[in-house]
Amino acid sequence: MTQRASFGEGRPAQTTPLGTALELAFAGVPVLPLRQGKVPFGNCRVCAKNACGGRPNMKNAGPCQCPGICHAWAAATTDPDVITSPAWAPAWRQAVCVGYHPGGAGMTVVDLDNPAAITWARETLPATRTVPTTRGEHWIYQGVMPSHNAVRPGVDIKSAMAYARWLGPGTGTMADLPEAVRMLAVKEPTVRLTPQALTAPAGGGECRHRTPSYLDRGIAMAEERITEARSAVHATVYRTFLAVLSAHGRCGCLTDTHIARLFTAAQAKGETPRHCTDAWANARTRLGL
Repeated sequence: MTQRASFGEGRPAQTTPLGTALELAFAGVPVLPLRQGKVPFGNCRVCAKNACGGRPNMKNAGPCQCPGICHAWAAATTDPDVITSPAWAPAWRQAVCVGYHPGGAGMTVVDLDNPAAITWARETLPATRTVPTTRGEHWIYQGVMPSHNAVRPGVDIKSAMAYARWLGPGTGTMADLPEAVRMLAVKEPTVRLTPQALTAPAGGGECRHRTPSYLDRGIAMAEERITEARSAVHATVYRTFLAVLSAHGRCGCLTDTHIARLFTAAQAKGETPRHCTDAWANARTRLGL
């Protein structure tokens, strides 16, 4: 990864997509041409509508063995003979930029699409190599994971089975892929219920926690745990909700006010109201409440 991390530094910038692609391929980064709209070229006639059954093996990068460039990210290659072949020549003549397969290069790109997403990343993720984009930034880490779109507002993950646009080598030292990024792709069960106060068990009776201060301390500690999270905020919110419900969910002492305090703490860390609602409902479902 040292070669990849420093690629482009001290080298003259290439003026054509093909020249850039060959430089990247030499550094071990699988590349493909992108046409107008920054999208891959469509499948060739032989493979139109995936008639070929999805060749090449979509778990790996190309090179594609079809008559022309084909299969989007899976055609990405480091082979200069393929890149400069007559079969690829028409695509390079139409190409407006170069794409690359991060997963094939052992990397993950966190695509931050707006200033709010950048602010969140600076507060949450470890510093790494950063590349400016038209609307935001690409944060590039060393390591591979499944690709996911919209893991949070303005944030996509591009790694295995995906492509990213090459926008230059960027600045900074590439860090190892952190658990905080991997956790962004972890989804709780998609049960969605409206959050509500839990009612006391049949027969009523005094709360087993005896004094309101016991519950207040528990809610305050939960708020603090969420507020102090520096990474994996999604997972922290869910686990905190689960802990609160484990301790207080069956005696009927939780109220809408308590729940609102937890939701407010989570939203202050950038979580959406919908995610809060889903995380609360999923925690209740897991506990059988």
